[in-house]
Amino acid sequence: MTSGVPKGENCLVDMDSKAGDLFSAEPADAAGSGGVVGNLPPWLSALPHRLWLPKGLSASVAKEWFDRRRASIRPWAGFVDHRKFTKPRNFGELCQRVVRNFDTYNSNYTFIFLGLILYCIISSPMLLIALAVFVGAFYIIHLKSLESKLVVFGKEVTGPHQLGLAGAVSLPVFWLAGAGAAVFWVLGATMFVIGSHAAFRELEVGSEMEELFMEPV
Repeated sequence: MTSGVPKGENCLVDMDSKAGDLFSAEPADAAGSGGVVGNLPPWLSALPHRLWLPKGLSASVAKEWFDRRRASIRPWAGFVDHRKFTKPRNFGELCQRVVRNFDTYNSNYTFIFLGLILYCIISSPMLLIALAVFVGAFYIIHLKSLESKLVVFGKEVTGPHQLGLAGAVSLPVFWLAGAGAAVFWVLGATMFVIGSHAAFRELEVGSEMEELFMEPV
């Protein structure tokens, strides 16, 4: 008969300890964020802790790729040195320059391509709106998939399908923004700038020496 009281006490102690853990976690979060999180709505304060990016598209992977590319960039001063640009003597030399320069300045060409994309987006407010709609649609779809499985036509919507669904939702906005013309402009400008540089830029000294050693005697 006396066993009921200790159980009740244990329940009270457990509930107190759990309540203490819950209340002690909130000030810690607020203190770690400068006291701002405590004033935010619950869904917004929990936003940084959500894994909203699908596997393979995390920020760490993107940063690692960016750092590797940036570390392998050749000096821009030598990249645009006008004294190193000459006309190829024949078609064979032109092909050799294109192949070698693509291998030598691969990272430089990558950043030129990204720069052209950025310029195209910044110069078109409608494209900025279309991208915002795409990112917002993808984010909302992914949050919904975290709460419960999304099923469309009897199939579960996974990470790649979420990107496709967000693209389908924002497709009218991209069409109104003239995204097709922007894509062709970026591709054309990239081929012209990179192709011209690769064709008219003389090979590095190391590449020329390597080519001489590779020639049959």
